[in-house]
Parts: sequence; structure tokens; C-alpha cells
Amino acid sequence: MNATSAAVATAVTFVWLGMVLAISFLEAPLKFRAPGVTIPIGLGIGRLVFRALNLVEALLALVLIAAVALGGPPASVGALTAGSALLPAVQLAAIRPRLNRRSDRVLAGEALPRSRAHLFYVATETIKVLSLLALGISVLTA
Repeated sequence: MNATSAAVATAVTFVWLGMVLAISFLEAPLKFRAPGVTIPIGLGIGRLVFRALNLVEALLALVLIAAVALGGPPASVGALTAGSALLPAVQLAAIRPRLNRRSDRVLAGEALPRSRAHLFYVATETIKVLSLLALGISVLTA
């Protein structure tokens, strides 16, 4: 990969990784432990935060795809880029709609058990973290 593309891809990958770690694995679970934060307030905050994260992820994915495509990457970097960019799309298309419907019900006052969709979302976030980490390392060593 050429040096400029590799530098951009590395920076974007690790910024994206940091955002996912900070929001999905730190902010999301901790907000429900804060004094005075009820489930409806936490869900409302979560919706806003994850909507913003998903928008930024889409922008970072586009920049990452462009940097990698212009850089003449090895196949492993191309595959990891594609996988990393595809995961948020899967989350938005397949998992988030179920979570949104469930949170609508909770916000309407229904008491519901923990959802499997939430566990699938956490699993895809974990895969995304591993994919971004592998991508960042691969770009650094390419």
C-alpha cells in the first residue's frame, strides 16, 4: 500500500475502533448505572448516541474504503476493509430495527425481558472490534 493511503487507513481504522469501544462497551452499559437515569431516559440517550455513532461509522467506512482502494492493498487488507464496512450495514438493516421496535414498546410502558437482538448486536460489535483491530494491524504491517 502506498504511504498516504496506509496512513489515512490506519488513522481512520483506529479512530473508528476507539469510538466503538468507548460508546458500545463503555458509555452504553454505564449510563444505566448513573444516578437518576431511568430505563426510558437511558434508551432515549442510547438512541441518540447510536444514531450519531452509526452516521460517523458510515462516513469513516467511506473514507476507509476510498483510502484502501486508492492504496493498492494486499487482499487481506481489502477483505478486512470490506468486512469492517459491512458489519454496521448488517447491524442497521437486520438488528437495529428489532431493537428500535422493542425500545418503542419499553418506552410505551411495557415491561419486557432482555432481548436476544441485543445480544446479537453486542456480538456484532465484538466482531467489528476484532475486525477493525485486525485491519489496523494489517495496514500497519502491509
